[in-house]
Amino acid sequence: MKDGRSLLSIPLLAVALLLAAGFAVFIGPTRSLDPVILLEIRVPRVVLGVITGIALATAGALFQGLLRNPLADPYILGTSGGAALGVIAGSALRTLIPGWAALSTAGYYALIFIGAFAATSASYLIARTERNVSPVNLLLAGAIVSALCGSLIFLFFTLRSEDSFSMLFFLMGGLVEMNRNLIGISAALILAGCGASLLVARSLNILSLGEEKAKSLGVRVERLKFAVFCLASLIVSAAVAVAGPIGFVGLIVPHAARLIVGPNHRVLIPTSALAGGILLVLTDALARTVARPVEIPVGVITAMFGAPFFLWLLRRKRKSTYF
Repeated sequence: MKDGRSLLSIPLLAVALLLAAGFAVFIGPTRSLDPVILLEIRVPRVVLGVITGIALATAGALFQGLLRNPLADPYILGTSGGAALGVIAGSALRTLIPGWAALSTAGYYALIFIGAFAATSASYLIARTERNVSPVNLLLAGAIVSALCGSLIFLFFTLRSEDSFSMLFFLMGGLVEMNRNLIGISAALILAGCGASLLVARSLNILSLGEEKAKSLGVRVERLKFAVFCLASLIVSAAVAVAGPIGFVGLIVPHAARLIVGPNHRVLIPTSALAGGILLVLTDALARTVARPVEIPVGVITAMFGAPFFLWLLRRKRKSTYF
């Protein structure tokens, strides 16, 4: 009965996502409903918000399920930082290497994925001790990796100061990318990655019993870790490519979804994805209207709400019962 109610939440959230997207298209600092503004600016921005929210929330659900750690999040683990470093590297190559522009799209996404996967793997390997990954070690490892990525990014700022302002705005996280080709490519990668994540849902459910128990039930744990790292890195890198590193969506949304539908990843993953799209679209609508005509980067808003939530989780004394 509970599974039936949980499954019902998916179509309800899909309807809510459509309503939120429609609301976001028509709200904003303009008095006229100019078709050009709606079709050329608002609709691509809302689509970008939907796919980015879906990506970050799905990646958060995957990381939390794999690591059995309620604090796991693409931003905290350094995945977003590694992807942002890939963006910076792609921008540098675009200007330094003749002919790179001809391969810029493929190379751009490849570099971002490599950065995201390398940062995630580094955080995990640093935190892992004797087959265990404690929440504290994971947080410290993620902070170290993020700091390293950040230092390399600011080195780029120092060497190429003329690009520093646009890159700094990008690092705040925002839905300002209007290149429809990039949005389309990212959307395809994100939807494909989210669809593939459902294939590992059953294994994640079994893994919640513990690694040894999962192995005894036929789950190849190391192969599962590699697959989830690849999927989450692909999803996050596609989002960062067009929206920059937006934090805490992957932390907050899976928790809220788990309270609604429970820990079954077959339901949790699509529920988190839809809820993530709703959250980011509405947050972006708030970001571009609350201080108009000034537009606040949406990453600033998510950090303002996400950081206290993270501290609340960190300070909880009793053991989490989510997994």
